[in-house]
Amino acid sequence: MTDLHLVDIKKWVLEPTRKGFGRGLVKAGELNDQVVALSADLTDSIQIGPFAKAFPDRFVEVGIAEQNLATVASGMAAMGKIPFAGSYAAFNPGRNWEQIKTTIAMNDQPVKLVGAHAGLYTGPDGATHQMLEDVALMRTMPNMVVIVPGDSVEAEKATLAMVKDSRPNYIRLARDKSPIVTSEKTLFEIGKAYVFSPGRDLTIVANGVMTPIALEAADKLYHDGIEAEVVHSPTVKPLDGATILASAKKTKRVITLEEAQVMGGLGSAVTELLSEHFPVPVIRMGVKDSYGQSGTPEELMHHYGLSVKHVMMTAHQMLDKK
Repeated sequence: MTDLHLVDIKKWVLEPTRKGFGRGLVKAGELNDQVVALSADLTDSIQIGPFAKAFPDRFVEVGIAEQNLATVASGMAAMGKIPFAGSYAAFNPGRNWEQIKTTIAMNDQPVKLVGAHAGLYTGPDGATHQMLEDVALMRTMPNMVVIVPGDSVEAEKATLAMVKDSRPNYIRLARDKSPIVTSEKTLFEIGKAYVFSPGRDLTIVANGVMTPIALEAADKLYHDGIEAEVVHSPTVKPLDGATILASAKKTKRVITLEEAQVMGGLGSAVTELLSEHFPVPVIRMGVKDSYGQSGTPEELMHHYGLSVKHVMMTAHQMLDKK
């Protein structure tokens, strides 16, 4: 791990990915005076608050009006600004998908959409706020870039990279704390995937808060005599087909791991790629056609079969079938 600039598992600390986004947004504002931010009455919760305090004349509070959030951001982008428009993912893109499509994506405006409190790590807020469909929704939208950072350090880097990207972007952020597995030196580029742990027996493609789970599972599988290669794919669209194909050709077996609906997201993107270019056995792990519920992240990961233990069991089953 040291050569890849990752943090040793024993030294992992926890922080929400939204915290890294907040730091990145302030840095982006310091570097570029065209960066602006908009919020739908959830400024502090989604970590736009520090930017609003640092640059009050570049912040717009639209209130509980997510459709306006999208359309105002599109207009600001058309005037040369670089707007970051944020709310809970349940509302952005959950409530304003049509406005995102017609005013941002169809016009190819470089609005940076922020979906915070996404996925099961929203915890006790329950099914209505645990947005699990956002990756699939945004991935199917033409022109849209979809980013799911693996930790808060990468979320900060992704935010800065989004400023320089000329396309509409969507970034998915978690509410609760998750391990920081990367370092300041770890590479990040929109559209790139990275081999975080090399192996030869099977490939695990993961992103978001599931990448630490994949790394921990790979570490434990190694002691079982199984070498799992972990490919971290923070960009779901555009997918880094070359890196994923290279790993699949080496291991001949793939598991995809995501904290979202298994249909339409990372797993679907990977299986579409492999079915067209290099068909191999694939098991997609994610939430399977169901909604969330209240609980701690750990309880929910176990309930939906996404814990380290479940990943290990799936790996053993795949190799036993082989």
